Amino acid sequence: MANSSRIQNVVPRPGFSALHRLRKKRKGQRMRDPLDDLLLKTLTSQRAMEERFLQMEERRFQRDLDVEERRMQLEQRRFELEREHEFRMFNVFAQMLSILKQSHSGSSSPVAMPQGLDFSQALSEIEGMGGRGSNLPEMRVRPLAKRRVDMHGFCNPSGFQRSPYLSARGNFANIFQGSTEEGYKAYHADKYDEDKNPNGIINFGTSENKLCFDLMSKRLTQADMNLMDPSLLQYPDWKGHLFLREEVARFLTYYCKAPAPLKAENVIVLNGCGSLFSALATVLCDPGEAVLIATPFYGGITQSVFLYGNVKLVYVYLDSKITGTSTRPFQLTVEKLEKALQDARAEGVTVRALILLNPQNPLGDIYSLSELRDYLEFAKRHELHVIVDEIYMLSVFDESATFHSVLGMDRLPDPQRTHVMWGITKDFAVSGIRFGTLYTENQDVTNAVASLCYFHGVCGPVQHKVAQLLRDRDWINQVYLRANHARLKAAHTYVTDELKTLGVPFLNRNAGFFVWIDFRKYLKTGTFEEELLLWKRFLDNKVLLSCGKAFECSEPGWFRIIFADKTHRLQLGMQRIRKVLEEREQEILAEEKEQPCQSDQDGKADSTDEVIFVSRHQDPTCASSSSLGDLIGLLQQQMRSSDWLQKNTAEQFAQEKPEIYDVFSKLVGKQ
Repeated sequence: MANSSRIQNVVPRPGFSALHRLRKKRKGQRMRDPLDDLLLKTLTSQRAMEERFLQMEERRFQRDLDVEERRMQLEQRRFELEREHEFRMFNVFAQMLSILKQSHSGSSSPVAMPQGLDFSQALSEIEGMGGRGSNLPEMRVRPLAKRRVDMHGFCNPSGFQRSPYLSARGNFANIFQGSTEEGYKAYHADKYDEDKNPNGIINFGTSENKLCFDLMSKRLTQADMNLMDPSLLQYPDWKGHLFLREEVARFLTYYCKAPAPLKAENVIVLNGCGSLFSALATVLCDPGEAVLIATPFYGGITQSVFLYGNVKLVYVYLDSKITGTSTRPFQLTVEKLEKALQDARAEGVTVRALILLNPQNPLGDIYSLSELRDYLEFAKRHELHVIVDEIYMLSVFDESATFHSVLGMDRLPDPQRTHVMWGITKDFAVSGIRFGTLYTENQDVTNAVASLCYFHGVCGPVQHKVAQLLRDRDWINQVYLRANHARLKAAHTYVTDELKTLGVPFLNRNAGFFVWIDFRKYLKTGTFEEELLLWKRFLDNKVLLSCGKAFECSEPGWFRIIFADKTHRLQLGMQRIRKVLEEREQEILAEEKEQPCQSDQDGKADSTDEVIFVSRHQDPTCASSSSLGDLIGLLQQQMRSSDWLQKNTAEQFAQEKPEIYDVFSKLVGKQ
């Protein structure tokens, strides 16, 4: 096996000890079982084919690259191929052992082996890498047979040492927690405070609404909130107190515009939507099975579904290009869902569910009714459960955008496999109060999830407060939502105006607390390593952002910024971002002057050829209908590109983009 010396196991693996015994038997000429001989021949043949493939790759690289580049790329390519070979060998070996086991036990039916890596294998791979990688949340994927069917993500922190006190699962959870929290830990150790620590880190990375603490603190401390009834201090129904579930049903009926009253018996209450993801993954999937999810997506879902139940994620990769049936960047289509599902099944992966985020985090997209119906019909055709996370449903802050809840549809294609999640964390700016709710008509799912509520319950006094909050419809509509939407819109406008001034492309959406930003032109080589360096550069300059790799984005250079913050922090944070970007731009320009032949290298962002629209609401609008600010921002962004002016004469520009050229000409005439 390639790199077998690097593989160490947290728990003994029968595969390696069995192979060792087989080799010893062969040496001693004591081979008795023909299946043993078959296994050795299979492994030897597999290795020979892999070596031949590596040799062919090396010859190809030798023809195409200069001497120094060839050496470096060969080394990197060989390492990657050997890692893929290891993974394939693990899979083949596990299946062969299964056959051997069944043959010796006399069973006539094959055992379905879990696909992909388990905790021990994942941990061994990390340990075997010798500390490669970074402390940033890098959702590493291990493709099987080089196909883009990604089972789960895991990180590879530097200097990792397994703990003798933990199981394989425990060690893996320890790594995950230790590596995904670097920025968050740095922020808490050096948190910005206007008076006490003005040079501290400003957090634009954690999706929290910090605009409505005044409203919520006042409401949550009013007299009707403070009740200490004996029933609240005793064990409740594990689904949640009935008074709360009834209030949740009425609340969702009203705000989701349900065609008929929703029922309390279909409501379950847990301590946050993360717990709901864990519980649903556990009761809908067996270990080793998977769920579909479109990337980029909120990375915490990986932690919720994988660490608990060893349920993996099959990624539906979206990108910024507008091709085929896509009419906007990062658009999810049924065609992409079909392809990801078929690729997964071709690899032997059992997919049980589809996760939809609506509004989508980090993109801010809101799915139309027709899109939702298409996704649900796709799931029904393939008998997939659909987990719909609507946690930002009341955080749509512009009247031009309309949110459609799945619970508001006249007819669900498959109501027994449709499960909707919501919580107060985002919409009511109380991320510290862990409360999430599930609505499903499937009583089997309800009962199964309820059996896990013992571990994820919400304390009685908090259940009372939440019920009081949800039933106060007048305060929610007349006071809270009006103020919250106005503040979100103002903060969003400030940040996006700053981005336009900088000439930075972004997705202009009207939901959630975030803007999805294109920083690709600030990467030298267009790699995730460069993305990580830029992320660290921001952190060194005391501003925390989230990079695209944390959301499993397929294109390096995308970042998420949280804008739901007070004005003075937004202003200071954007100043720090501007400083980093201007320094980075100067460095890139200086390097291009020294190496002019490298200016068009692969990986460099073609910032305007792959147009990322600075568009209103959902659908990208053309330049003729864009606002003047959008057009100016697009022009600035184009002219910052190193060779844009050389490639675009006034005559060419007037012919290719007459709408923008007309606006530009009018501006020049007014100078």
